Amino acid sequence: MNDSATPPADRLVLGTRGSRLALWQANRVAELLRERWPGLEAEVRTIDTRGDRRPDVSIPELGGKGVFTAELEAALLEGEVDLAVHSLKDLPTELPEGLATLGVPERADARDVLVWPGGEGGVDELPDGCVVGTSSLRRQAQLLARRPDCSVEPIRGNVETRVEKARGDGYDAVILAAAGLQRLGMDGAVTAYLDPPEWLPAPAQGALGVEGRSDDGPTRRAVAEVEDPGVAAEVTAERAFLAEVEGGCRVPIGARGSRDGDQLRLEAVVLSPDGTRTVRESTAGDAGRPERVGRELGRRMLEMGADEILAELDREAW
Repeated sequence: MNDSATPPADRLVLGTRGSRLALWQANRVAELLRERWPGLEAEVRTIDTRGDRRPDVSIPELGGKGVFTAELEAALLEGEVDLAVHSLKDLPTELPEGLATLGVPERADARDVLVWPGGEGGVDELPDGCVVGTSSLRRQAQLLARRPDCSVEPIRGNVETRVEKARGDGYDAVILAAAGLQRLGMDGAVTAYLDPPEWLPAPAQGALGVEGRSDDGPTRRAVAEVEDPGVAAEVTAERAFLAEVEGGCRVPIGARGSRDGDQLRLEAVVLSPDGTRTVRESTAGDAGRPERVGRELGRRMLEMGADEILAELDREAW
């Protein structure tokens, strides 16, 4: 770590979506930067995104990749903000020219959770024919693979809205990310945590991604000082796997990396949306080469049949 107390920049403007969770995340990154660089002024600025403007439309229908990031990236390229703070799982693996992920400062609980008011147990204990709310094809596919008797209904809105909808409004339960509930102090609503490797989260779920201009050296150096190397290795492997299989919000893909010393283990799954076909595999490799670990697992799973699932999804999309 750089021992200098002088920040590479005097002031940084951090762009974020306007939800309570997004603001929490941006303010957390601003706090980490101020702690590392006491002389730094870090301002958080809210930017409206397409995904936020259309809460009535599912993410895949909106186009999947970029629905929560495009406007933030435009603000970066135009110099309106210096950084954009994302839930890293929302950030496409291919970024616009001139932009880069500058750092991954921390990760909360990466798991999914079941919110089932009045119930006890996990997805296996849900009543026959229950209605579960989620707009994630990955969550839908994993649920139907285990509980084909359940029905899945799309659900949008911020974390608070989705938790409230689980108490009625046509849903028996909803599936959410643990990280959002924990960051908002709402983890008391959790009925069950859905544990890997049987249930895998989205690649990079729970991690914060800080995006900036690739040629902005001072800002890159400032962010590098608050990165968590272990978390960065995990999510690099997960996102490299995602990039290799060319997946996104329209494809049911799960992945979870876990670092143990100089070894990195990666679990992954590719499913059909109805959960009837599954390709699941794991690998372990050098934690110092996480992209290679992810890419190699992606290639292996494509050879195992994931390519057939993805090809059918492409045909259905057309």
